[in-house]
Amino acid sequence: MQVQDRIRIDQLEPTSYKPMFGLEEYLNNTGITPTLRNLIKLNASIINKCAYCIQMHTEQSRKIGETEQRIYALPAWQESLLFTDVERAVLQLTEEITQISVAGVTDKTYSGCIELLGEKAVAQCIMQIVAINAWNRIALSTKMYHS
Repeated sequence: MQVQDRIRIDQLEPTSYKPMFGLEEYLNNTGITPTLRNLIKLNASIINKCAYCIQMHTEQSRKIGETEQRIYALPAWQESLLFTDVERAVLQLTEEITQISVAGVTDKTYSGCIELLGEKAVAQCIMQIVAINAWNRIALSTKMYHS
């Protein structure tokens, strides 16, 4: 398969990435654990079928100690016993926000997250989900790929 050359936003409009990197810096300094941040990133990237981000976040997950078993089970997390209640709640939130046009975020998912994490952590998780979805859309629309 031949990869079509498309624009490189980071080269054409480098200042457009500054707010995105600022958001990433904020997210890296929240109370969300690196493991949970990477589960969010990887799960949304799988849903969005973003090969570039799937590869990047799989590599990052391994570097911070995520197990191969959990990485392999992530696309079927609902059927797996490998994820904690908090992770399961956030993975559900990730799915609902990533596919927001399907049914929005259900009251059950929202209230479950608030109960397990509290309002501040839910706000941080929502921002992480929004950020990875933005990155997925940049990567997919410009056909970014790992060389």
